[in-house]
Amino acid sequence: MIQTVDFFPPIVDDPYTFGQIAAANAISDIYAMGGVPKLAMNLICFPSCLKLDIMEEILQGGYSKVIEAGAIICGGHTIEDSEPKYGLCVTGYVHPKDILANSTAKEGDVLVLTKSLGTGVLSTAAMGDFLEKEDYNTMVRMMSHLNKYAQEAMMPCRPSACTDITGFGLMGHAYEMAHGSNLTIELFSEHIPALPAALRYAREGLVPGGAYNNMSYLEKDVEFAKGVPLELSDIMYDPQTSGGLMIAVNEARVMELCDRLTAAGEEAHIIGYTKKFDGKSIRVI
Repeated sequence: MIQTVDFFPPIVDDPYTFGQIAAANAISDIYAMGGVPKLAMNLICFPSCLKLDIMEEILQGGYSKVIEAGAIICGGHTIEDSEPKYGLCVTGYVHPKDILANSTAKEGDVLVLTKSLGTGVLSTAAMGDFLEKEDYNTMVRMMSHLNKYAQEAMMPCRPSACTDITGFGLMGHAYEMAHGSNLTIELFSEHIPALPAALRYAREGLVPGGAYNNMSYLEKDVEFAKGVPLELSDIMYDPQTSGGLMIAVNEARVMELCDRLTAAGEEAHIIGYTKKFDGKSIRVI
């Protein structure tokens, strides 16, 4: 049995969409561990000054993603608060022999990422009312997309380790995998998938504060090669909401994994590999 919990305040204005994103984000940890979600409980904080119709829309959005995941809502808890917050406590199941951790990568594994980066930058731009409608729709589509289909594609390939990319950004979660596995992760800067609009806004300085927190925390453990664009390094630290999976898989099975992901309609980006620890947890070349 796997249990996880996550909730946060709105990052979009539409209540239904907020519910979808928060639910997809909360369920993601189950998929990252190789599991299947079965039960979910709502967690909601709600101001008394807002209409209950708004709460209903948030809950309906979350419900839609729980149903898509094949799970059921079995209760929850609500409290009054000055700011709306919503999320889920999720229970999933996985056979003990199949459970995945973020600290069990093996030397020589190849790393595959299933969602492009930059939703944190786009969220920041949206809060400042800078984001164009097409880019907003892309952001919402990515954040509300379940990692269910990526999980189903990866499990037959017997990955060594897996993590979902969320608030610590690609670099933070890659560090957890590298440090926990006592390895160095080498990332190919030219293969890092970043949303074009996010790169543009990062170039203009619209980078969330969480990215700088991630940079500060990891500065001694990361080394960038000369020539990596600043906007790309910012995106690599960018906190993601409901980001994709980063999968460590044996080199012999990486093309099978990419083919399975592509057939499922998922992104499949080979972004790096693991090697013997060389003094830095992450090297970006």
